[in-house]
Amino acid sequence: MKYCRYTILLIITILSCTTQKKEVVSTFDKNKANEALQFATMQYEEMMKVVPDSLLPRTTHKDGKLGLVNATDWTSGFYSGLLWYLYEFNQKDTFKKEAINYTNLLENQQYNASTHDLGFMLYCSYGNGFRITKDSTYQNILVSGAKTLSSRFNNTIGCIKSWDWNPKWHFPVIVDNMMNLEYLFWASKVTRDSIFYKQAISHADVTLKNHFREDNSSVHMIDYDTITGKVIEKITVQGFSNESAWSRGQAWGLYGYTVMFRETKDQKYLAQAKRIASFIFKHPNMPVDLIPYWDFNASDIPNVPRDVSAATIIASALIELSQLVKHEAGKYYLSKAEIILENLASLKYTAKLGENNNFVLKHSTGYLPKNKEIDVPLIYADYYYIEALTRYTKLKP
Repeated sequence: MKYCRYTILLIITILSCTTQKKEVVSTFDKNKANEALQFATMQYEEMMKVVPDSLLPRTTHKDGKLGLVNATDWTSGFYSGLLWYLYEFNQKDTFKKEAINYTNLLENQQYNASTHDLGFMLYCSYGNGFRITKDSTYQNILVSGAKTLSSRFNNTIGCIKSWDWNPKWHFPVIVDNMMNLEYLFWASKVTRDSIFYKQAISHADVTLKNHFREDNSSVHMIDYDTITGKVIEKITVQGFSNESAWSRGQAWGLYGYTVMFRETKDQKYLAQAKRIASFIFKHPNMPVDLIPYWDFNASDIPNVPRDVSAATIIASALIELSQLVKHEAGKYYLSKAEIILENLASLKYTAKLGENNNFVLKHSTGYLPKNKEIDVPLIYADYYYIEALTRYTKLKP
């Protein structure tokens, strides 16, 4: 009897050890980051040969052809934005010329009051261009665009309106909208107009109050009443269900509240960024390689698509977060970013030269419930990957 009891305990111990996730230690370093940026340079040198003058790359269509969009698409700023990052890395005039041409293509978007996505469209393109060139024309366009974005703010609700396309919704606010707030902070500094700063704070605070569940996961969209400012409905539009944790939504939140802490030094934003990171990395459905499934609560895991775009946003946010916290916490966040980057740079997720329609990364998921952009390259996955690599190479030893 005694023998059987110890045998059973031994079997339980062995089984528990074998079912636990292995602790992964990354060997990623700045040399590997530079190699990844060099590969991205070569891949986008090929991309530049096939992109038309008036359109911008977004994805790969089901027929295998390059998916192109015009300047009004929410992803339109990522192509020139990543070209600016690559020019910063390689200093090749061809990249600068291409970045200028496709940045200029977006000039009229400074007046586009029909979308909240001006942060993606203008700050990723003109913002990177201004940071690198200090061109005053870029600054003027950015300020104009920030005023347009600001016009979508509702004082009763305290947020910037996200979408206009569904007449059933009164005032939809998506967690993605957190990514616009960095643009408003920039505008506040440049213009010395506090309205941008105040709107960013208000939007972040209302989102913090209403978007997050007890486990610190985020719902995708909230529809607000414009008269009372109260929540009407909570919907996870691009996720598995209204109660699920859509992976890219969690990434947007992590990135957004990291920026909020950087810009304000308010500890509540740092605390929220940490809580989101904890949710992401402690979730039982997070794969060992830290490239999340398209939704943390999707049915049929692990036989569902990954979302590389979510992984790149998380990695870029973690690199910045690692520099904003104390030493041990910083090491932890950086180590997670290194694991993500090392896996993204592997053949499992990085395309071969000249393949994948010249995008760098494979296996992103855009809008699965609508059967759109599933297991394909996406321009914003490449953008945040290149941003993360750039940030990593600039870290102090």
